[in-house]
Amino acid sequence: MVDPARLPLQRLYRREREAADHVYMTQPFAGGQMRDYTWRQTADEARRMAAHLEAQGWPPGSRIGILGKNSAGWIMADLAIWMAGHVSVPLYPMQIADNIRQIAGHSGMVACFIGKLDAVDLIDGLTAAIVRLALPLAPAPVEAVAPRWEAIVATTPPVAGSPLRAGTDLCSIIYTSGTTGQAKGVIHSFDSLTAGWLAASRSMGATPADRLLSYLPLGHIIERSFLELASLDAGFHVYFAESLDSFARDLQRARPTLFVSVPRLWLKFQQAVLARMPAERLDRLLAIPVLGCLVARKVRKGLGLDAARISGSGSAPLSVDLLRWYDKIGIPLIEGYGMTELGCLSHTSQIGGPCWGTVGKTADGVDHRVDLQTGEIQVLSPGVTLGYYLAPELTAELFTEDGWLRTGDKGEIDADGRLRLIGRIKDNFKSSKGKYVAPAPIEHKLIQNPSLDACLVIGAGLSQPIGIVVLNEPAIARLPAARAAIEADMASHLQAVNATLDPHEKLEYLVISTKAWTPENGMLTPTLKAKRASIEKHSRRASRPGATGMRLSSGRNRPGTPAAPMATPGRRSGRAIFAGCA
Repeated sequence: MVDPARLPLQRLYRREREAADHVYMTQPFAGGQMRDYTWRQTADEARRMAAHLEAQGWPPGSRIGILGKNSAGWIMADLAIWMAGHVSVPLYPMQIADNIRQIAGHSGMVACFIGKLDAVDLIDGLTAAIVRLALPLAPAPVEAVAPRWEAIVATTPPVAGSPLRAGTDLCSIIYTSGTTGQAKGVIHSFDSLTAGWLAASRSMGATPADRLLSYLPLGHIIERSFLELASLDAGFHVYFAESLDSFARDLQRARPTLFVSVPRLWLKFQQAVLARMPAERLDRLLAIPVLGCLVARKVRKGLGLDAARISGSGSAPLSVDLLRWYDKIGIPLIEGYGMTELGCLSHTSQIGGPCWGTVGKTADGVDHRVDLQTGEIQVLSPGVTLGYYLAPELTAELFTEDGWLRTGDKGEIDADGRLRLIGRIKDNFKSSKGKYVAPAPIEHKLIQNPSLDACLVIGAGLSQPIGIVVLNEPAIARLPAARAAIEADMASHLQAVNATLDPHEKLEYLVISTKAWTPENGMLTPTLKAKRASIEKHSRRASRPGATGMRLSSGRNRPGTPAAPMATPGRRSGRAIFAGCA
């Protein structure tokens, strides 16, 4: 049981008492305008909205959604839902209306706050019976038909006192981002969600003097824990990103002292640096005493991370090469491992080379083990979920008979108690030769080529695995003139990767695509992890027995549209081939 003083509403009221006029959140608005929200203003607006929610007469514990990009309004809506005695249901703003419809219906949602959206048609996933409330920055069509946050807080007296929730009360239903299928509703109480953050809080060491930039989806457990809960607990200053186009400027504006990202973005940051300065030249400069320090500082400043005292990565493992590169420029990265079902983090690494390639040791109060038969990582944690909403059979499958949580990940624990991830057990596949292949370690090697944005290894039922790679923007800009050169480079890269693999793991060929994988086209989750089932569905039709070759959508094709067929598998072993690109 968590100390009640550490629960989110209790922490809000403490900040309101002790730091009422300190700025808590800085929100960008249209025209470059910035608005600061103090702790006093945050608590006051949340109380007024909570009074409005109470006035609707919904039963205690009703589910209320939050659909929108990260904003001060998003966090205040969450607080208001809790103050009013209800349960928040975050919705990703980078998914299709059908997914929102499924989650809204499954959760029994009675109302939904709607904030900043790129695609207004997402609200079509909300039935007419669901009450809509417009957050600041909501699209104009929403504000035209839904009560506006500003109007409600301007005319509604605040709820009396400082409403509290018990640690055992249901806090939130967090629907997983769904890499393998339909999202599941992970149930968390205030105790379990707070415990998930507190287990990892020591490694973060946050204080009121820290600054963070909010840009990973607040609907995901990483941002919910390491930003929302952490900011309420530690009292630091939260800045919000304005847009994808302004992200570099937003980093410069916030100059975060704590920065957490995901592997895909860490790779993009590296590629942006190397696009301006070739790797060989950067390495030479970094090796020069004094000058190397100045160059590294300039690189950090260019990234907006010159003030970061702790930088971390989660959601998927980082390659050792990427960890070494960031270490060279003075940004040592801490890796974390966890999942929504664990209330965020269960493991964290320490800064330094000895634990590169692992996600470190267990966080405070957490224990782990590896199943001897399956190699599955199993965890005991105070942040463990209460189960899956309205899914007793799935909940039963989530736990072992003696109460340990099954993570679904395969791993190894070294002699010092550090965990090394091998991959998702369900991602492993069997070739037609009867050999099992774990794709994750191969993908970590494959993505190291500087021309790549993403990759995936498939091969269930095939004689040998196949690699699917997506070119990044600088490489695409070189087409069509550099097509032959890119094919040759990929073929060479394939040969180098295959040289490190066992015979049954070697990739028969690479398929090169210029069609980016995004959450919008269904190839990535909202947290930028590859949706393996969706990608395989669109990329391996021709890999069935008797087919003439693979078909994959390219830069000039819509998602799911077949590209031109290629040569038969037997003739392309060891090659890298464009998938229907001009």
